Amino acid sequence: MIARGGVFGGRRVDLRLLDIAPAEAKLRSVGMELDDVASPVVFRHTCTVDAMEAFADVDVALLVGARPRGPGMLRRDLLAANAGIFKAQGEALDAVASRDCKVVVVGNPANTNALLCMSHAPSLPSENFSALTRLDQNRAAAMIAAKAGETASS
Repeated sequence: MIARGGVFGGRRVDLRLLDIAPAEAKLRSVGMELDDVASPVVFRHTCTVDAMEAFADVDVALLVGARPRGPGMLRRDLLAANAGIFKAQGEALDAVASRDCKVVVVGNPANTNALLCMSHAPSLPSENFSALTRLDQNRAAAMIAAKAGETASS
């Protein structure tokens, strides 16, 4: 979506891709794919495992990665695992991101992860943080539809 202009329109983008060190080789492969696309929108991209490098002067941060719940994992275990991730990202954003940076957290549980990130980035305005909780919305619609004997689309 970003490389096709579907997110920021025709505005040129300096895309920074951040991942964990064990996934660095796969991250570099994604960078090669971006080269192959030759997007007129992405004028530069950086693949890194360093959050400070990834977030330096960014205007928009899309935090899509989070630890998924594993077999037998309790919700509190998932929250603890993600707390370290979003604490570190919040601290890095606080240190080096644009003061007007907008942060969208997608990794579930998105609302909790957004709060963790925001609480570790106190110099950024809290209204610049949001959580994409469409999964919660979809589940609620399905539950209401089931109780009403309707389809979720109706």
